Amino acid sequence: MNSYDFARYLEQTGSMTKPWLLAQLRLLKLNEQRSELSTAEYEARLADIHQDLMNLGEWWVGIEDEVF
Repeated sequence: MNSYDFARYLEQTGSMTKPWLLAQLRLLKLNEQRSELSTAEYEARLADIHQDLMNLGEWWVGIEDEVF
């Protein structure tokens, strides 16, 4: 699945507010752009996505049924 199809899926399912899925979309887009980026730029963008995921922490604890 490419990033366009995944973005459409997120819109159709109302999942645009789920940050872990948005990170997955960012990863798909980054993978598609990889050949256009320098190694340093690619690694910087990947590190940014990773940091955003780490910042999520355990926000979901106690509301698992609502968000998953």
